[in-house]
Amino acid sequence: MKQELKIQLIDTHAGGDVSRIVTGGIDALPGGSVRAQMEYLRDDADGLRKLLLEEPYGIPEMSVDLLVPPSDPRAAAGYIIMEVMGYPIYSGSNTICTATAVLDAGIVPMKEGKQDFFLESPAGLVRIEARVENGVVEAITCEGLPSYIHTHRASIEVPSIGRVIYSVAYSGGFYALVDAEALGFDLTLDEEQELARAAHRIVEAIQAETGFSHYTLGDVGPLPFLHFMGPVQQVAEGYYRSRSATYVHPGVICRSTTGTGTSARLALMDYEGLIHPGDKLETVSLRETGFIGEFSAIEQEDEYRVVKNNITGKGYVIARSDIVVNCEDSLVDCDGLHHILSSRMSQ
Repeated sequence: MKQELKIQLIDTHAGGDVSRIVTGGIDALPGGSVRAQMEYLRDDADGLRKLLLEEPYGIPEMSVDLLVPPSDPRAAAGYIIMEVMGYPIYSGSNTICTATAVLDAGIVPMKEGKQDFFLESPAGLVRIEARVENGVVEAITCEGLPSYIHTHRASIEVPSIGRVIYSVAYSGGFYALVDAEALGFDLTLDEEQELARAAHRIVEAIQAETGFSHYTLGDVGPLPFLHFMGPVQQVAEGYYRSRSATYVHPGVICRSTTGTGTSARLALMDYEGLIHPGDKLETVSLRETGFIGEFSAIEQEDEYRVVKNNITGKGYVIARSDIVVNCEDSLVDCDGLHHILSSRMSQ
């Protein structure tokens, strides 16, 4: 007799960023909200994140979204976002992927045309609009978190780079926003490794010099992200396009431009008077994929101009599978997993 631990997955991607949607095999987590369940997973069962993002099952460039029961009765499902840097309370690409997966799995019945439903993230309720054509999810539009500029055009001396001008936005996490051309980058795929190295140096320098506090959330930890901005081109009335690249972890440039990176960019363009409510920005990645951010409204919170926005992208289902967790495998660390993994005994 041997113990076999299984996790059910739907692998998806949006803009090239792979999100593994965990649909089964995990026991119910304590907590009266998705946020509380996330905090339990983070503090008492972080082994699941490590298991699915490290060898032999995954790589750091992936993300994981665990489906959990929502606390808000309007939501079809809750989801907890896990990435190599930890547990972000929101992510545009992960939301697009999760929405695609719940439609694919029938958790939300798929209907032709446009349909609306809600998901519950650790940040709260998220409205989803799905566009389905011939049984295929062609686009997902989700609410981005209200975004604002915390710091505008500060400067810092960065080892081996020199003086760097940056702004800081909050859009679900704090982002440093940097002009790519000013650092000599064209934002092409062959620059990916050098972009990651430069971003790491800049983020380390900012972390060493200053911290950032959200006007309601307070201290949310050191600034983790950097968004390289290419030149903005106006391609139609109220429609703009810009090459972009988002750094999230040492050595990792996202394959997509990221939803939260796009939201941060909208906040900066509003702060600088470059866009108005109703305008759209298409961000284009190193791999020529894109998300479309729409600036929907402006609100005033304390001293901050807060940009409400929506992010549109397409998710693709790339695999449906069971992962078999073998705790006897020397590459697998099962510490902290047995109390959340549903187990089966088999021959």
